[in-house]
Amino acid sequence: MLTNEPGGAGLSPRVVALIADARAQWAELDRRIAAFDAEFVSWAKENEVARRLTTIPGFGAMTASALVAAVGQAESFDRGRDLAAWLGLVPRQFTTGGKPKLLGISKRGNKYLRKLLVHGARAAMPYVAERDTPLGRWAKALLDRAHPNVAVVAFANKLARIAWALLRRGETFVAGRSPVAA
Repeated sequence: MLTNEPGGAGLSPRVVALIADARAQWAELDRRIAAFDAEFVSWAKENEVARRLTTIPGFGAMTASALVAAVGQAESFDRGRDLAAWLGLVPRQFTTGGKPKLLGISKRGNKYLRKLLVHGARAAMPYVAERDTPLGRWAKALLDRAHPNVAVVAFANKLARIAWALLRRGETFVAGRSPVAA
């Protein structure tokens, strides 16, 4: 037997009940995700290292907490490039006859952190590129000479290096100057 109710649109009562149950489960998952997000945000506000990382453009509570959880104070990395390489944000190299050729990003390392950094870089790139700061001028010049997707990954690489500098030196990111040379 089919119902002609506005919410049922010709569906059987059993199907309507199953859909209502699925919607209730979905709403509960949304509530739990929002609670976890709020927990990440409050932890990032309380943790000094994560709070410093959130001053970097493109870094939010999720990226900061994931990076702190994965690398701590970044003692394992001698340079910012080492952290970027660990994240898989540096070009793969192919060398023959003494001539190095740079290929696409290596995609080695922590896939989740790389994804967070690339998405953060994609969101922050337009904002940063229109600012008259050293990082903004570097980003604008990069956008002028490279494909937008290549520029976003290069910007994510730069943000990873800035994050390394903040983790190792204990500074806070200041928009007018970058802890990493442009």
